[in-house]
Amino acid sequence: MTDEEIKNLGPLASLVGTWEGDSGIDTAPAKDLGVMETPYRERLVFDPLSPVENHQQKLFGLRYQTTVWPIGAEDPFHEELGYWLWDPKALQVMKCFMVPRGVTVIAGGSASPDSTILEMKATLGSQTFGICSNPFLDENFQTEIYTLKITKYDDNSFSYEEDTQLKIPSLSGIFHHTDKNTLNRVN
Repeated sequence: MTDEEIKNLGPLASLVGTWEGDSGIDTAPAKDLGVMETPYRERLVFDPLSPVENHQQKLFGLRYQTTVWPIGAEDPFHEELGYWLWDPKALQVMKCFMVPRGVTVIAGGSASPDSTILEMKATLGSQTFGICSNPFLDENFQTEIYTLKITKYDDNSFSYEEDTQLKIPSLSGIFHHTDKNTLNRVN
């Protein structure tokens, strides 16, 4: 990929490459629906893709895959596949992904080409930045809101905080399933 093609990625340009971090904390519902915290390590790969044209809209983006393992475990407990997109005309960043539990999310937010903080959000029922789940999850662990905040420190490290807000019928209020980690470039 040329320097010009990388530049077209706007605020996503510095994410190209492979990243790892072992300071993650996953706060999720335990089997008894209490709170369970799991320290984790993660590997995240961002590969540039060719520009995508939707008539007058031109998107630049990254194909990505993340795998997450509990510290000390060989088998992962979370995976995601998807795309991070930059719309330079609308000044929007988007994260489109799916997890093998049967959930898809398209989250988005405003940004500038040189943003060092990226914030994206998806809401259940939205026709643009929304959430779709399989019937079991929709009935028992319905995702109401998904938020993501990325803080880029330099070209070699960034952190993120995710909040997946779940409606669980047996609990009053919303359960905040959160994940946070700091990742460092490995290539």
